[in-house]
Amino acid sequence: MAKPDNSIFHRLLRSPILNFMAEPRESSFRRILLSRILLLSVPVLLVGEYVTYRKARSSLLETARQNLTESAIRKGERIGEAIEALQANLITASDTAILHSGSKEESQQFLEQLQQQLPTKIQCIQLINLQSGQPVNSTCGEPGIVALSASLWPQQPTQLLPSRSSVRVTTLLHPKSPLGAQTAAPTTPNGQLQLVLSAPVYNRAGRLRYALSIQSSLYQQRNDKQGSLYGSTVVIDQDGTILEHPIADRVGRNIAEETDAARLQSVLKNALAGAQDFLHIYDFESKNIESVVGYTAIQNPISKNPEDKWVILAVASIDNALYGLEEIKQVMFNLILGLLAANLLATLYISRDLARPLEKLEDYALNVQGRGGSERIPSNFKIREFNHLALALNTMVDRLTAWAEQVESAWKEAQAANQLKSEFLANTSHELRTPLNAIIGCIRLVKDGCCDDEEEEREFLQRADDAAIHLLKIINEILDLSKIEAGTLTVVTEPLDMRSLLQEVVDMQMVQLDQKGLQLHWVPPTEPMPVQADPAKLKQVVLNVVSNAIKFTDVGSISIKMEIPSGTNKVILTVRDTGCGVPPEQQQKLFRPFVMADGTRTRKHGGTGLGLAISRKLMELMAGTITLYSPGTGKGTTVEIAMPAIAAARLSGSGNEIPSKISDADSVSVASDSNGYASPVLGETNIPNASKQQ
Repeated sequence: MAKPDNSIFHRLLRSPILNFMAEPRESSFRRILLSRILLLSVPVLLVGEYVTYRKARSSLLETARQNLTESAIRKGERIGEAIEALQANLITASDTAILHSGSKEESQQFLEQLQQQLPTKIQCIQLINLQSGQPVNSTCGEPGIVALSASLWPQQPTQLLPSRSSVRVTTLLHPKSPLGAQTAAPTTPNGQLQLVLSAPVYNRAGRLRYALSIQSSLYQQRNDKQGSLYGSTVVIDQDGTILEHPIADRVGRNIAEETDAARLQSVLKNALAGAQDFLHIYDFESKNIESVVGYTAIQNPISKNPEDKWVILAVASIDNALYGLEEIKQVMFNLILGLLAANLLATLYISRDLARPLEKLEDYALNVQGRGGSERIPSNFKIREFNHLALALNTMVDRLTAWAEQVESAWKEAQAANQLKSEFLANTSHELRTPLNAIIGCIRLVKDGCCDDEEEEREFLQRADDAAIHLLKIINEILDLSKIEAGTLTVVTEPLDMRSLLQEVVDMQMVQLDQKGLQLHWVPPTEPMPVQADPAKLKQVVLNVVSNAIKFTDVGSISIKMEIPSGTNKVILTVRDTGCGVPPEQQQKLFRPFVMADGTRTRKHGGTGLGLAISRKLMELMAGTITLYSPGTGKGTTVEIAMPAIAAARLSGSGNEIPSKISDADSVSVASDSNGYASPVLGETNIPNASKQQ
């Protein structure tokens, strides 16, 4: 029998695998160390997690208690302030001379203006004849929002100036039924607190004639954001009747009918006693849902008895109060897993061979593409050369990743630029070819003697002239954009009145409006609109916006409004149309050069896509802004131009006047579009087709 090869045998004995198998103590130590670390660390980590969890939960509940209690106090203050503001405005409105002796039309116009100016949400304003009980004027068309009697107020005013005590406030549980009335199914729109405020109106002779009534809902902002501790608003009167609730069907019910009636009655009792606290309740907003409530009490704003109170609740779900707890649990769970993994790795690291770091480097180098650039090579090896190699590999991967990202970004930019270039060339070629064909055709007709008379020759020459001007306009737009991009375009600003500039633009566009049969809503402001701007450049921007509104509107109207909003120092010009609209994802792109809407509209309406880009650049040069908004396709577009206002004294004497075509005989009415945008509509004497119904 042959003897075994001793050299091979000894090499096998010296191999790491056989040495590992021949030394069970090393393997046993690793298992014992791993088991002891796990047995010690797992219970400690679990106990620490539980203690931390309870501490975090109590801290979150304490934070919720403070926030909801303060929120309830703020809500109560806002309700009281809103009612006081309504009373003050109603007193002022009831003492207006228009209501004392004005005509029915003037009173109606006054009520509509008042409804827009009041600070809260107004459902209806009525001027009620106390003799017949029927409304004389109304902004809602209802027969009567509240039943009133002449006996509620003295027949003659008892004070020189009316006071808040003369205002009668009624709470509505149903839009047409006051508190205490029998209703079949009392519901409040959106669960908001509904009030009707009424004040007497005396005629010039000092006799009680009418009552001015306002139906308003005190809108309470609701933050439905997950984790919010603002809380839903609930208002309960002293008798336990719910006046406001986030669920509309609960309005008008008594808290005794609620599932957790005992806790709600405890809240009511504590709040009426002057406490401002925090409580847990169940099934208040949803079934089987726990809620946390902060509460306070305010004086009943509709009662003359100072002892009557309302209880204001700020209600939030327990999930919102403990919103951060789940994240804490997840973090702690991940931490435990990380520590266990670290312990296991530490145990295994003791028995690692010197070849293991090299194997890790090899594994990383071979699989770097599949792993991604975010994973780093450990640099805590015991051998310095391995640490240097790991650092070098990390640096190399970082550089390669950065270069790859740069190449990909440059490729995407090149693709986008190439696409924009192709679109621009196609659109511009079409825009240039159309007027050139018109010029060539008209000139050849005249040259070849195809015209019947001199009048027809002039007509063709005029068409050629119009096409040449249009061609020049396209070229000028491209040159303007080139100057803007190169930074060589300058503006020369001077004080000017935007009214006259806007009137010139409107006059220039009247022919197009008449040809398309569009309705124009526009009345020049009576006050100067002074700005510091380049007249030509600003006119170019305004003309582009107005012409775009006409171009993209086939049926409907164009609304133009210019004002200096109170509290601001800017002149705001708003141009709104009822045209084709713009998808939300395309709106910001329209201000980029050569970018237009989709191909269908582009082919239908034409254009190079430079108008809005040039307009924005020009507005930036003049310290102004231009913005565009559209609810969506087919819903119209609104463009807003804002310029800093200057002192009116800086305008020249002639510059303060605006040429107006509205004579005393012209009729002016108010129209409202589908979005509630109110604008004056000029009569037919000034604007053709202004009164047509499109």
